[in-house]
Amino acid sequence: MLHKGKHLLAVGLTSLAATAAQAKTELTMYYPVSVGGPLTQVVDGMIDQFEQQNPDIDVNAIYAGNYNDARMKALAALKSGQPAQLSVMFSIDVHELKDLDAIVPFDEVVQTAEERQWLDSFYPALMENGKVEGTTWGIPFQRSTIVMYYNKDAFRDAGLNPEQPPQNWDELAEMGQKLVKTDADGQVQRWGAMIPSTGYPYWMFGALAKQNGEVLMNSAGNETYFNKPAVVEALQYWSDLGSQYRVMPQGTIEWGTLRQNFLEQKTAIMWHSTGNLTAVKKNADFDFGVAMLPARKQFGSPTGGGNFYLFKKSTDEERRAALKLVRFMTSPEQAASWSIATGYMGVSPASYDTEALQEYVQTFPPAAVARDQLEYATAELATHQAGRVRKLLDDAIQSVLNGQAEPQAALDAAQQQAKRILSRY
Repeated sequence: MLHKGKHLLAVGLTSLAATAAQAKTELTMYYPVSVGGPLTQVVDGMIDQFEQQNPDIDVNAIYAGNYNDARMKALAALKSGQPAQLSVMFSIDVHELKDLDAIVPFDEVVQTAEERQWLDSFYPALMENGKVEGTTWGIPFQRSTIVMYYNKDAFRDAGLNPEQPPQNWDELAEMGQKLVKTDADGQVQRWGAMIPSTGYPYWMFGALAKQNGEVLMNSAGNETYFNKPAVVEALQYWSDLGSQYRVMPQGTIEWGTLRQNFLEQKTAIMWHSTGNLTAVKKNADFDFGVAMLPARKQFGSPTGGGNFYLFKKSTDEERRAALKLVRFMTSPEQAASWSIATGYMGVSPASYDTEALQEYVQTFPPAAVARDQLEYATAELATHQAGRVRKLLDDAIQSVLNGQAEPQAALDAAQQQAKRILSRY
């Protein structure tokens, strides 16, 4: 009898253990990695820490090229019946993901007063692309603004003050001309400045428009303002930097190779994501600085980068587990170490209050530039049918920079087509 009892107890314990093992909540998360720096190790490290603290949750991170790749893979998984529970995708995908009925708002998943407080803990400028009509659909994580990197040695070489980068458009043109360096045959060895016009031209253009006092769309994502006079003027200035002032090469400038051009001192100034900061810091063999983008009527940059989204095809239990993961990864301590490791910004004021980030900013002041610029930041171009609308603007910008069209005509055409696409929203 005793043996039988022992046997039953053993069976009971085994099935209990099996139930415990089964009770693990499995999460699949898509993550874009080709946006700057060796991010996979950093994200893996954060997930390992999370799993140690939450042994009942298993996170499977699937790394998926750039933002577009991550969105396409996550949506394909959704259609195939093997959905992910969460993903980091472009903050500007919010209208499209809503239109597809693919995501749930965080407001529906949070339950406690503390969780609701957490929803309000991020920089308001970063939330502009995450909220639609007061509802929170995306939580900021891999976020940036565009900043100006400049080579202080090149400034000294050109007889310029290395502690005074250009503050406005006129200074960028004037200093840029002085920074151009040619060889005996008149071949350019170093350009004054480069603004990338492939990859994300609309993003750089959002900065120029904001500096000239304009935004590119409304917050509902159903109106664009591509051909307002100040927006046309911004594109004219961008074009003039190459064709009139000869500060940068004419034609398009590659997003993907620009950082290397800066590191190889082929340009004295580059406009690029703050997400490149750690890589530039590690690899520059010259004295460099980071500054806010120059102003015309005002300073300005769109925010950029990725937000966390929660997918609709998930159980309540999975949503709660996903929320726990997002809260962990955006906590002040994690946001601080993420910022130091990558150059992306800490997403909340509390992250800059951590000892780690305070110390880092003190020893490396460029780490605060993107954050300080948030005061002058605007939302990144986000509309319904986002891909189609962005392409219209990208094509217009590139046609002007390539000398194939005039700013007014190119932007009139883009505005007309965007208006047609958005009229049904």
